[in-house]
Amino acid sequence: MANRPTARKGGATRRLTSKSAAGSRTSEAKSTGSQRNLLSMDFARSIRVNSYNLTIVALIVVGVATLQQGVTTWYVQQQQIADVAAQVEAAKKQVAQMQVERKRWDDPVYVRSQARDRLYYVMPGEVSYLVMDANGIDPNDTSGTVGAQMADRRNTTEITNKIRETKDNWVDSLLYTVVRSGLDQPTQ
Repeated sequence: MANRPTARKGGATRRLTSKSAAGSRTSEAKSTGSQRNLLSMDFARSIRVNSYNLTIVALIVVGVATLQQGVTTWYVQQQQIADVAAQVEAAKKQVAQMQVERKRWDDPVYVRSQARDRLYYVMPGEVSYLVMDANGIDPNDTSGTVGAQMADRRNTTEITNKIRETKDNWVDSLLYTVVRSGLDQPTQ
């Protein structure tokens, strides 16, 4: 009864309040919260368990169960499409790299350098030196050339009329090479 309007002369209305303005605000907030509780309770009470509502809920459950397989399949397919798209992008990058490599082979300087490095080709008038057995040679030794060091190692520096036995028996080495090439398996 505190907030009930009253009639005045001249048609204007005035509110009668027994509390202050701050007090009325808190009472309005309390009434709003209580109204929400009442509304939620009214909604819960308004739900009636009948055959119509049960049918609707059953249809929703069946619909979700039916669509679940299709949605799962769609999601898996989308992931597969993304994976394949990534593979396609990687393949395109490889093709671009191969095209750049192919364009390099159009350059005669590049072809010449590859022939020197890979095939040991030389230009006319050039001399190519290839050291075959450099494993046991000391590069810090300044006593002679690499050939002299290899000859010292093989004990073939002396020229003589006498027949002597060498350190390496070439017949045994040849036989060992032939047998080894037939029996050994290539490594990868």
